[in-house]
Amino acid sequence: MKSRIVRRRAMFLGLLVMGMFLSFSRAQISDYLYETDYHIDPEKKRELSVELDNISFFKDNEYTGKFTKGYSLPGLWLQPKLVYYPLGNIKLEAGIHALIYHGANKYPSVAYQDIAEWRGNQYQKGVHVLPYFRAQMALSEHVNIVLGDIYGAANHRLIGPLYNPELNLTCDPEMGLQVLYDSKVLDVDVWVNWQSFIFRDDTHQEAFTVGLSSRIKYNEPSSRFHFYTPLQGVIQHRGGEIDTIYQGSVQTLMNGAIGVGGVWNTGHPVFKRVNVEVDAAGYCQQAGAILPFDGGYGLYARASADIHDFRVKASYWRCEDFVSLFGNPFYGAVSTVDEGTVFDRPRMVYFGVEYSKRFAKGFSIGVELDLFQPLSVETLDASGKRSSAKSSTSFSAGVYMRVNPSFLLKRF
Repeated sequence: MKSRIVRRRAMFLGLLVMGMFLSFSRAQISDYLYETDYHIDPEKKRELSVELDNISFFKDNEYTGKFTKGYSLPGLWLQPKLVYYPLGNIKLEAGIHALIYHGANKYPSVAYQDIAEWRGNQYQKGVHVLPYFRAQMALSEHVNIVLGDIYGAANHRLIGPLYNPELNLTCDPEMGLQVLYDSKVLDVDVWVNWQSFIFRDDTHQEAFTVGLSSRIKYNEPSSRFHFYTPLQGVIQHRGGEIDTIYQGSVQTLMNGAIGVGGVWNTGHPVFKRVNVEVDAAGYCQQAGAILPFDGGYGLYARASADIHDFRVKASYWRCEDFVSLFGNPFYGAVSTVDEGTVFDRPRMVYFGVEYSKRFAKGFSIGVELDLFQPLSVETLDASGKRSSAKSSTSFSAGVYMRVNPSFLLKRF
């Protein structure tokens, strides 16, 4: 059995690496595949279009150790919608969001995000489908306000310990309120994602997330040497005034990060750019007791280099009593494999390679390989027994394609 798993890993890695070296592309999966441009084009005033947004994916997570179990994600999500610009500064979108995993025949009717306990027991058959509606207004050249389905996931540009990029594939669209500000010296993204609404006598909790992601820019991003400071935070609140599940069920969990970063734009046609960043991250359980720690911290140092058509990434992470609300479990001190097991100041080294190719606006493909190396660590299980966990190697590999065509129906 073990030999079959090893052969499977080797074959997948071989195909992945071969595909990377046979392709010519520009290395930026987040920009090309995950992020969505939120700027309104005033030239589209009074235009009505039909748009199809889609990401198809095949991702294999071969995880070992006690942090998290491995799994595969073969599937896609679709967003067919109508897009209308009644004015030069207003954009309306209406349609559906559908998530499909190959081989699945029913889906929980929940928000596909985080480690929450408030998930209900309703199911949808065939396809996981949600209504989709976004109303956006550009209040000025620098300020946008969004209601309904907001620009979430990768658009928040949260660091790895705060947000797992895999959620760009699997989570429901974020819904609520968002304010976006961008200028020469400051970018700000503030949002409320309402994940779970409750009526009286519901059997699950109300839940919403408040987030902030900002960047202070000390000079132009295109400068030879660009410096910046990211400031980020997410707060999830569960339970409300009409929560009837049990007494004292309110929970408030927080993650935050602040750092400093620099970019070297070399101007060289092959060795193009280097990005270095160091962040201090924090965790707090302000109310409730669903997690074993009330507070913790982490240190995150990362670097990336754009070399010809590839982006090479590396990072180092260490923490104490830290829990990531939306991040990969590798960035935390709580095991998702053995319930009740925690880690004493875990450390991890990460290495990754990615590329993406944009064929035209709205048509992109990407491939990535991630290697996670949690170092040896002391563990404490639910019974209070201490033991040691050896360093282990886990990897994740994925192939993605985004298709986002738009067809003009009428100009009024």
